[in-house]
Amino acid sequence: MRGGMKTAAVVAVAVLALSACGGRSTSGGSADDNKKSVKVGLAYDIGGRGDKSFNDAAFAGLEKAKSDLDVQIKDLSAKANEPDSDKEERLRLLAKGGYNPIVAVGFAYAGPLEKVAGEFPDVKFAIIDGVVGAATNVSSLTFAEEQGSFLVGAAAALKSKSGNVGFVGGCLVPLIQKFDAGFAAGAKAVDPKITVQSKYLSTTGQNCSGFNDPAAGQTTATGMYEAGADVVFHAAGGSGGGVFKAAKAAGAQAIGVDSDQYLTAEPAVRDVILTSMLKRVDVAVFDFVKNEADGNFKSGIQVFDLKADGVGYSKSGGKVDDIASKLDDYKQQIIDGKITVPTKP
Repeated sequence: MRGGMKTAAVVAVAVLALSACGGRSTSGGSADDNKKSVKVGLAYDIGGRGDKSFNDAAFAGLEKAKSDLDVQIKDLSAKANEPDSDKEERLRLLAKGGYNPIVAVGFAYAGPLEKVAGEFPDVKFAIIDGVVGAATNVSSLTFAEEQGSFLVGAAAALKSKSGNVGFVGGCLVPLIQKFDAGFAAGAKAVDPKITVQSKYLSTTGQNCSGFNDPAAGQTTATGMYEAGADVVFHAAGGSGGGVFKAAKAAGAQAIGVDSDQYLTAEPAVRDVILTSMLKRVDVAVFDFVKNEADGNFKSGIQVFDLKADGVGYSKSGGKVDDIASKLDDYKQQIIDGKITVPTKP
């Protein structure tokens, strides 16, 4: 990994570049000098922009803010297996460059953000999927992933002909276990005897390689299809592309995550996507930026659940049109509290 002196030198140069010309910012600002110039920064999780899933959903919210709110934006990528110090310096780089508010994407930023937020008390931060409870200038944007996963679990069971479905998680951490637990609960609500296979692509550390390893996703999903599954749900970020390829090769079906992956996946595999568990990271990012721009910043934990339309399922491709009424009934039961979805497998 990079040494401390090298990292400091790189950051120093980048800060000067930001100060001089705004870095790689995409300007959506007005020429009207009387308007407040808002510069919004975003630091990606592992896999970065182009994962057609989690990170791309965050960028979609940033792009909407640029379009609707007339702000400047800048997004910075993460590197696989990077230390927390790199995440800290990325956040500092944005803060020193005048970006406020700043969004950190992913639970791995929790520790670094807690430290950096204390260094910049006048900057407003948000973290997706993480909690920084002590800082008054941090909004922790969380989701009821288990609720949306319940719905696609029910969809998998309703569409399965083999009575065998699977789940592929990017990393064995509590956050991804919420997807696993909800998916299994939904499938078993439809068919108590259904077999639910579950595997994780990586198991240790915050820098989970399983979110950016399509080959591992394909190998793991292939094993599930060979073991009898005919629908596999992934919560594995960029590795999901491999799951779709495995489904295509097996003549089976798969379920996407975060974004509506029927719309974002490679055209060659689009026809295998039954539905996607929608996690409205784009909505969370946009709402955070808008609230801050309007002077309505909220610190602490904000939860995006089914009731808030923070999670759900997609209907693109028409493959779940015939079961949508059943899925919507489950959705209402969860909202009404008649069904409590587990968060642990």
